[in-house]
Amino acid sequence: MVAGLPTYMSGVVLTGHGGPQMLEWRDDLAVPQAGPGDVIVQVGASAVNNTDINTRVAWYSKAGNAAQDAAWNGVPIQFPRVQGIDACGRIAAIGAGVDAARMGERVLVETCLRFANGAQLAQPWYLGSECDGGFAQYLRVDARHAHLINSPLSDAELATFPCSYSTAENMLTRANIGAGDRVLVTGASGGVGSAAVQLACARGAEVVGVTPPAKAEALRSLGAVETLGRDDDPAARFGQNSFDAVIDLVAGPAFPRLLDCLRPGGRYAVAGAVGGADVALDVRTLYLKDLTLFGCTGLDDGVFAQLIARIEAGDIRPLVAASFPLREIGAAQTMFQTKSHIGKIALTLEAP
Repeated sequence: MVAGLPTYMSGVVLTGHGGPQMLEWRDDLAVPQAGPGDVIVQVGASAVNNTDINTRVAWYSKAGNAAQDAAWNGVPIQFPRVQGIDACGRIAAIGAGVDAARMGERVLVETCLRFANGAQLAQPWYLGSECDGGFAQYLRVDARHAHLINSPLSDAELATFPCSYSTAENMLTRANIGAGDRVLVTGASGGVGSAAVQLACARGAEVVGVTPPAKAEALRSLGAVETLGRDDDPAARFGQNSFDAVIDLVAGPAFPRLLDCLRPGGRYAVAGAVGGADVALDVRTLYLKDLTLFGCTGLDDGVFAQLIARIEAGDIRPLVAASFPLREIGAAQTMFQTKSHIGKIALTLEAP
């Protein structure tokens, strides 16, 4: 027992790379111990993300060898692993050096971890990838990455923010999106895309979202001024050089069109490749138009705090398409992969 916590907890562990059968519910997981500078968070809710599925199937392995480089940062995954990059909950225990006043705080856990085991990391870890995450009743994290949140929203609603919305906020920060910018967002009905639409509008940008026609009205309700179909050419619709920035979650065959529609000096930010990781690049487009390309994974300093401020101010809202108990993660991920929803799918945890 540590600080009144139980010895064991329930949760889902990933036992190896493969299909949903590699996810196993267990009631005998050891509750993590708080080291110096750590907090233990009792998780109220998590959510479904592409990255958890990508990690499970070893999509991140460029070498095609999961045992070699299947984690976000190019190292093997250590099994069993508690996945879950999203987590909302309350601080249930603290380690040495952490202010006792933090006990009981409601927190959102930052997805990109710069500190772990009492030290600064040489390269970031990601919750649920290089360390255990939110698919269990408790998780351990450096106190710096457990952010106080004051909000009337439920745990399930708040748990849909960390990964998708911080990714979107990071992309907008890197691309320096501001008032008056005309921004094209691909994959705009997904978790990160719908977050990017809201967050770009909150910055005063004019947003066009790429989405199936059936989801166009929902995107306009989030602030998009117009929408495009997935197969539409933005330059053909709006003209060459018509956007200041592209926020891309898709890549794939449409990639050349995305650069074509940028104005000279335009910015392109990418944090996903659901349409395909290998793309065609005409380098002349890149240098003759003086474009800047941003790859966006690790969060810049202050980005997660900016997100917390947006949530607390009510500038953005959660889009919970469905909610499942964590035990039903297989069904939740199956629904997620149909891509028939808008926003996020939450996963709720029972109290121990």
